[in-house]
Amino acid sequence: MAVSLSSPDYPENKTPALTITKYENGVRRDLCGAFSRSSLLTFSLVPDPALAVRDIVIRLEPDGGDWRDIPFERQGEAFSLTLSLAELAESEDGGLFWYEFLLIGETRTLFTDSVNNEDFCLTLHNARRFSLLVCREDLKTPEWFSGGVIYQIFPDRFCRGSVPCPLREEAVLNPDWENGVPQFAPYRGAPLKNNEFFGGTLWGVAEKLNYLASLGVTALYLNPIFEAASNHKYDTGNYEEVDPAFGGEEALENLLARAKERGIRVVLDGVFNHTGDDSLYFNRYGRYETLGAAQSEKSPYRSWYRFREDGSWESWWGIPILPRLNHEDPACRRYFLGEDGIVAKRIRQGAGGWRIDVADELTDSFLREMREAVKAEDPDAVLIGEVWENAATKISYGVRRQYLLGRELDSVMNYPFRSALLRYLLAEDAPFLSNELTEIYASYPRAISDCLMNVVGTHDTERILTVLGGVPLDGEPAALAETRLTPEERLLAEKRLMIASAIQYCVYGVPSLYYGDEAGMEGYHDPFCRRPYPWGRENAALLAHYRRLGAIRREEPVLRHGEYVPLEADGGLFAFSRKENGEELILAANAERRERRFLLPAPCLDRIAGNREEGVITLAPLSFKIWKRCR
Repeated sequence: MAVSLSSPDYPENKTPALTITKYENGVRRDLCGAFSRSSLLTFSLVPDPALAVRDIVIRLEPDGGDWRDIPFERQGEAFSLTLSLAELAESEDGGLFWYEFLLIGETRTLFTDSVNNEDFCLTLHNARRFSLLVCREDLKTPEWFSGGVIYQIFPDRFCRGSVPCPLREEAVLNPDWENGVPQFAPYRGAPLKNNEFFGGTLWGVAEKLNYLASLGVTALYLNPIFEAASNHKYDTGNYEEVDPAFGGEEALENLLARAKERGIRVVLDGVFNHTGDDSLYFNRYGRYETLGAAQSEKSPYRSWYRFREDGSWESWWGIPILPRLNHEDPACRRYFLGEDGIVAKRIRQGAGGWRIDVADELTDSFLREMREAVKAEDPDAVLIGEVWENAATKISYGVRRQYLLGRELDSVMNYPFRSALLRYLLAEDAPFLSNELTEIYASYPRAISDCLMNVVGTHDTERILTVLGGVPLDGEPAALAETRLTPEERLLAEKRLMIASAIQYCVYGVPSLYYGDEAGMEGYHDPFCRRPYPWGRENAALLAHYRRLGAIRREEPVLRHGEYVPLEADGGLFAFSRKENGEELILAANAERRERRFLLPAPCLDRIAGNREEGVITLAPLSFKIWKRCR
């Protein structure tokens, strides 16, 4: 790390600088701020002589604790300090720490000001500190998951399949798969039954496995499949039954078996924070034979929820139809996390892991027990948390979370990546994207960075193509239901999407493809981002593009664990490389509507065109290139 100091004390042609190098057990570690508790962490600081530094100290503070200053030892022009992280973090689980460096001179003290947990500037006062995450010594993530491709499916909208499946009595079937508009409320936030279905099933998903394999897919993430009243199934009615509308238990067994044959694992959506009010457990409407919590204080499920004196109950975000579960109740907790509980049962059945809905709403102790239950059945099963912010420093409900220390999550949904990518493509802000990617990479344990679920679109966001068209995303639902990109907007959006997906497939982590993005689907916010897949009407160019990216992902091992190295971030020009064992893959993208030039650091092979290139490369407007360094 090197930094410039802007100060009137120095002439313009003199740039005093400080370099900071980190070593873990003697091995240099760049862009890294998370280390094993068993490690020795060494800082080597070399200040420019013009700074007139006499002493350097690290001001170190355990999260929520008191800071202390630890002096460096001077070794010629350098200053060095080694920390035993086992002594620093007394708990076996490690912990989060904050630090800054103080450069002490005869007349003043300078402080580091972190930009992205790696780069920094120097100031005359305390500013933003670096974060240091000390993890458990046994932190490990599933090897199969990194290097792959995730494909997210909203089951009712992917494929009907050839096996007919029954709908609930109160459900409505929309027969217009090709042109039907999903049921929507008169205004955003208005009550909506969500009882209209298009008829997609797990049988249909299984029938499309060859198609998914052609995209390089290694993991399917299914939105909820358990019995529930709605089409989205986030209002679980019975965790012990796959919804008959999706084909029931038989269809899931079939999908798991056929996916396994193709080397594809199926990750289920775990909605464990709340149930539906129309459920086996709450039974507000008396549809179930059980005595539900809403019906009587004598219900065996009454203690599974928190009721108020007036008879109302706690619910997710205050939505009464989604009563929140009380996981402090032993019976409730055991039902989900016990040896024969829901979590273990589905892993034992063959599921490849869980995506955990609203992970911020679940306690650390619940997530730790969930991990124990999952890993006891299959150490290679993956746990992915729905976390929208930096998971290393996340605070929810006033509590600093411990997601990434080694006892909870293997991965999180990388929404910060999506936000930064959109800013880059829509505002030509490569520095922002570069800083965000550096921030995450320099904050997370490397094993977790390699497993991040990198999303550009999900069931909770507008379709990526619609966003990249640069059109307004707000308006009355009736208007949004019918609005489409103009031909000019769509052409622009497709070019931007090709750039976005190329970055997504080559950066650290695992690309997550939301069903239909590869086909060119459009749509505003929920429910318009959940239209049926356009079988037979796909955008051929986009589909071929995603298949190429899937092949590159499969053929280049460096994309599994290769170090992420930023190369360029200037306006709309963005470039980085992935390096491992002498292999290097380089991506450069141009989000501008003019040509940009990029200097290849060495002779390379264009991974798409197949030709050899070197020197200064001209990137066409709204384009990207991927190269493999020649050996």
